[in-house]
Amino acid sequence: MLEEEYQPRRQLPRHLRPAPAPEPEFSFEIRPATATDMPAVRDVYNLYVANSTVTFDSRQKSLGEWRAVFARATRLRLPFLVAVSPAGTVLGYAHVEPWQGRETNRSIVETSIYLGPAATGKGLGRALLAALLDACQEAGIRQIIAIIADQGADASIRLHASLGFKEIGRMGRVGFKFDRWLGTVTMQKNLKKKSRVGR
Repeated sequence: MLEEEYQPRRQLPRHLRPAPAPEPEFSFEIRPATATDMPAVRDVYNLYVANSTVTFDSRQKSLGEWRAVFARATRLRLPFLVAVSPAGTVLGYAHVEPWQGRETNRSIVETSIYLGPAATGKGLGRALLAALLDACQEAGIRQIIAIIADQGADASIRLHASLGFKEIGRMGRVGFKFDRWLGTVTMQKNLKKKSRVGR
């Protein structure tokens, strides 16, 4: 049997081709976290523990530990935000904790922001961090510190810099994960005291 002669696939001219279907719009809402969000927060964080050097943690956090983090944020009146899809799925979260665990000085805090895998690269990180900064200013916080792992940190450094963070130092070989030493980049942002209307 003779092989069929190859026939090149015909294509319509570019101006006659149908327009590609638009990608569905990525929509989300940022709101204060609740205790019922903590299982989803745990799951997002533990993905990074298992697969990334974004956190130096090598042990996954339990739900009880996350409930304790949330309870402390609530007691100290510190912002803890989540981004959720229209269906209510937690896409990411951002919160602050007292700098070096010093609860007696809540005016200086450290940020933490993590996105679920389906939410990266869509502008959610910037929206969450901007909302967190606004919430911190409302809460009377004056100094915000971000500690960024230096392995593949360029995108995170650019994000923080775009929102006013300044690099204040680097430390090398302070974490060990996945058989390699890692360093950190420290960035800081000063928040202006919120002025009162009429004063």
